[in-house]
Amino acid sequence: CLLTNGENNEFAFIVYERRIVLKPKEFIRLGEVRRKETVDALRLLGVTPEDVVSLGYPDYGTMEIFLRYWGETKPFRSMLSRVRKVPYADALVPDSPYVGESILRDIKQVISDFKPTKIFVSHPADVNRDHRAAHTFTQVALWDLEQEGLPVPEVFSYIVHVPGWPGPRGYRPELSQTPPPAFEKSGIGWVEQPLDPVEIGKKYDAVLEFSSQIKCAPRYLVTFVRRNELFGNFPPIVLKRQLASDTELDWFTAGLKDHPKSRIKSNGTDHFSQLAYARQGNYLVVRTLLKRPIDKDFGISVFLFGYRPDVPFAEMPKIQLFMGPNGFSVKDKKRILPSKEVLVVEKDKELIFKVPLSLLGDPDRILSSAKTALYNLTLDETAWRVLELR
Repeated sequence: CLLTNGENNEFAFIVYERRIVLKPKEFIRLGEVRRKETVDALRLLGVTPEDVVSLGYPDYGTMEIFLRYWGETKPFRSMLSRVRKVPYADALVPDSPYVGESILRDIKQVISDFKPTKIFVSHPADVNRDHRAAHTFTQVALWDLEQEGLPVPEVFSYIVHVPGWPGPRGYRPELSQTPPPAFEKSGIGWVEQPLDPVEIGKKYDAVLEFSSQIKCAPRYLVTFVRRNELFGNFPPIVLKRQLASDTELDWFTAGLKDHPKSRIKSNGTDHFSQLAYARQGNYLVVRTLLKRPIDKDFGISVFLFGYRPDVPFAEMPKIQLFMGPNGFSVKDKKRILPSKEVLVVEKDKELIFKVPLSLLGDPDRILSSAKTALYNLTLDETAWRVLELR
């Protein structure tokens, strides 16, 4: 099942086409090229074209949809193809608007139709935002389908994009993949699947089918052809309810080693030192430690998306807490909310947010992530983690 066709990789297409690609319709055509490459690669692995399902949602857009495009909103507009709905005639549901409800509906349909016992999906800590979105949408779909009585499949999360990993670059089938160093103390339980020489050869042939990507990064994709596959999931963060009168909280730390290193450095360091959670009475408390104070250029966002089985996910609040140069603000998707409900304590490089659970829809679970930004340029983004409150 393909979440996107990958139509917005402009640099890869310039190398592939040997010319500047500018017209929106050309990007849709190039998305069709990438889909054909996927179908050809899967055919080598024994998957028939009829068994490949394309959803056709916007490349470089699905995480933005997950964050903000739900309910009564104009659909997301794709960056380069400039469309607001699925443009591919062979997609599962052509012309579906680029909103969260459409993606969640389609993923639930694919899973409920096929009834898998195992699901392989990209990792919630992958640097690629579409990869993180694929995981978060799938997680919500599985929660919904569990309530409808569908047996819960095993989920195997695979990591692709982490700066500097895997190494060394190039086709080295005699080597094994090892977990990225950034995840050494993350709590991820890694599972290794060894490959025999025949399987390694088939994987190598399949990777070479992605010629539009191989041409712009010839040593990168073949780096993943190794003696094994790696899968690993974060355990959920279970937050026990502490008394409202407690002055010392029992924090669950989910920082430092739970996300890849920043692509942009500040004095040679990452920008997060720590991200931690606690539950105090009817409040969720979030603590962030930064390696630089909030200033005129630098800010931080914390995302808190509640889930409960008796309320459609589309109707649940999707809260963004933002502390920046102009102060503190709270948003639900695109809508600005009164910020006085959230207590904020700022001490130099430490920020503590005390959020009433009612603001999050009194959830059983929370999907949470955080990011830092310089102006509008994202610096660090933590992995999406599941907080269990039940």
